[in-house]
Amino acid sequence: MAEIKRYPFFRHLRAEPTNHVLGYRNGTLRREGAGQAFWFRAINTAIAEVPIDDRELPFLFHVRSADFQALTVQGVITFRVVDPQRVARRIDFAVDLDSGRWTQTPLEQLAGLVMQLAQQFVIDELVKRDVRRILADGVAPIRAHIAAGLAAEPALQDLGIEVVAVRVAAVAPTAELEKALQQPTREAIQQDADQATFQRRAQAVEKERAIAENELQNRIELARREEELVGREGANQRKRAEEQAAAAMVEAQGADERQALAAARKAVTIDEVQGAQLRIDAERAKIDAEMPADVLLALALRELAGNLGKVEHLTVTPDMLTPVLARLAK
Repeated sequence: MAEIKRYPFFRHLRAEPTNHVLGYRNGTLRREGAGQAFWFRAINTAIAEVPIDDRELPFLFHVRSADFQALTVQGVITFRVVDPQRVARRIDFAVDLDSGRWTQTPLEQLAGLVMQLAQQFVIDELVKRDVRRILADGVAPIRAHIAAGLAAEPALQDLGIEVVAVRVAAVAPTAELEKALQQPTREAIQQDADQATFQRRAQAVEKERAIAENELQNRIELARREEELVGREGANQRKRAEEQAAAAMVEAQGADERQALAAARKAVTIDEVQGAQLRIDAERAKIDAEMPADVLLALALRELAGNLGKVEHLTVTPDMLTPVLARLAK
């Protein structure tokens, strides 16, 4: 916006370097340029101020795809005026000579024109494709189509407008449509998660089965080894019993042989003793036969006395003493 100061009979204008000033006097262009500063008389002067800096125009378009689905396209268009005289002839950029403000709304008119053209290009681009294809392709085709369309648009060229850049931030469906489009993906993700869970469970079951199998094999191996151990112990016990039986048999045979030898020796001893006893008895009988009767009686009494224990009573009859006394008398 130009700065205008009022003085008696004259006024002074000073513009910013980003504004192109067109000064007319009596309908003829007298001054032109960016950042102008000059004196003028309000009675015969008209001034137009055209901004020549880059202008950013945000947009938000609601369009439909080929399959009649609602979409929202959001972005920013950057444009600028490259021919101030041309645009000033088509759009009113005149400023009030008292305040320096525009008498109309020229920037809104420019923004509306650029916005409508860009929206038309977006509609032309999206109406050819269905919503899935649009979302899959992303913002690049939309941005390229808008930029190419605006660059080749005759209306902007006639106005001396140049599009500097087009940026498309997002293309999005409605919330309901987005949820519906996301549902298959969510289901696929859920299926993948379920499949992963199933695989984990299957792996866990397989591991448990392997562990159980391993435990069973270990038990079988332990049982086999225990059976072998029992068999070996039984064999060892049988062998030990056989050895003990053989030893007992050998010992019994030895004992029998020893007993037989002892019996034989005893028999020989008995025979010798009995023979000697018989010989002694024979000699004794011979001696007894030759010995007198009273001597024999005395010997018998002595032997009887030796074999008797305690004698409490002894009875002697006359028949017993008579031969003894007679013997003594001789």
